[in-house]
Amino acid sequence: MQCSKLLCASIYPRPLAIHSILFRGGAQSVARMEGIGALKLPSFRIINPNNTTSQSASTTLGLRLLRRFSTSASLNVSSTVKQEDTLSSLSLGDITRPDFPILHQEVNGSKLVYFDNAATSQKPKAVLKALQNYYEGYNSNVHRGVHYLSARATDEYELARRKVATFINAESGNIVFTRNATEAINLVAYSWGLTNLKPEDEVILTVAEHHSAIVPWQLVAQKTGAKLKFVSLTKDELPDIEMYKEMLSGKTKLVVIHHVSNVLASILPIEDIILLAQNVGAKVLVDACQSVPHMVVDVQSLNADFLVASSHKMCGPTGVGFLYGKTELLAAMPPFLGGGEMISDVFLDYSTYAESPSRFEAGTPAIAEAIGLGAAVDYLSAIGMQNIHNYETELANYLYKSLHKIPGIHVYGPEPSKNLRRAPLCAFNVENIHPTDIATFLDQQHGVAIRSGHHCAQPLHRYLGVNASARASLHFYNTHKEVDDFIEALNDTVNFFLSFK
Repeated sequence: MQCSKLLCASIYPRPLAIHSILFRGGAQSVARMEGIGALKLPSFRIINPNNTTSQSASTTLGLRLLRRFSTSASLNVSSTVKQEDTLSSLSLGDITRPDFPILHQEVNGSKLVYFDNAATSQKPKAVLKALQNYYEGYNSNVHRGVHYLSARATDEYELARRKVATFINAESGNIVFTRNATEAINLVAYSWGLTNLKPEDEVILTVAEHHSAIVPWQLVAQKTGAKLKFVSLTKDELPDIEMYKEMLSGKTKLVVIHHVSNVLASILPIEDIILLAQNVGAKVLVDACQSVPHMVVDVQSLNADFLVASSHKMCGPTGVGFLYGKTELLAAMPPFLGGGEMISDVFLDYSTYAESPSRFEAGTPAIAEAIGLGAAVDYLSAIGMQNIHNYETELANYLYKSLHKIPGIHVYGPEPSKNLRRAPLCAFNVENIHPTDIATFLDQQHGVAIRSGHHCAQPLHRYLGVNASARASLHFYNTHKEVDDFIEALNDTVNFFLSFK
């Protein structure tokens, strides 16, 4: 196996290509090193999903919330959790883990610790069941069909749209289903951007944006002559709000900004950012991919012009996301893609178009995926997004503090405080150890899944002076015990690589 480009272009002195160590000699070989012992090769084994989960010290949810779980049709709380005195001592992670079958397996001889939730979340049984029910019970194309299966599929598809709208406090007509958040941003870029941006107009972003929030606007700027301006970071590795204020002017037509950073874990004062932009007549597009799954997001309170999110990060299926847009903006935007479904009438020399959201949903949509997203929204809503946010804030602080016990570590982003909350993720580097080596060793030796690389944020990593970082990211089904296991595994990983120095 060849080492990755990251390994070959390491920013660290003499990075150890752990891939080649683990796999040299083929699948049957086991590498042994003096003083190190045997390195394990990949193996996978499903373990009993009904095993009792950890009862780590954490936020107690209370019996009211637990009964809410038990009575919700969307949830399937393990039957092993029965006695109230035991229930009251369990964390949200303990309670919900039985609903996620994938979490109950061994990877490379160790119990799986899944800390890659910023890349994608796992799916509860309720979502898997919704997909199964669609394909087994009423698989059919939506809209225009008069038979029972089509009518039911249409009802469930449009019900999912209403569920998403309610989840972010919007009207269903303001929700456009897309393939993912990337397509949603491109929709705004090509439909609104190409129509409204002109030479010398300015679009403000930050250096911490995801590639999907940068590249579409680079393409539009090339076509329109608009200029992109970037807000940098403060010494605390937060987007500089004072610099943002100074950039705003009558030339500013659009602000594209994340709500929560997928690297820095910073939660921005998005209401203030939106208000400042709108005071100079600019529109605001909010990348909410890392906020909608983890906290209450109310588009009416935010007064966002556009907002995007992805299903797969909020316990729903891959292949579907959504765009929220204000009514008057969507009504004035031309189609993004042409074809069936998005039309009113088609003639040989011209066509007329449907109203939004149909105008922006050309062709057969991701029907099952949208219905699965609706089931995910039901699941999250039954728990309560404020409950999720409170638990994850505590877990985020515990992860941040625990990581600082590792020698030579640097965790990116602001330090949590009473007035500053971090999202439940930590991107980090350990001195003289390549992040891909860390991630590989954690997986192969400890069954811990984290991510390494630039996390689709190369400009941010260049700004921070590194090519890559390792990232551990949590969700509400993770526990304090898993954080402890991760820290123990990371210590072992660091000691392994330091033994070569």
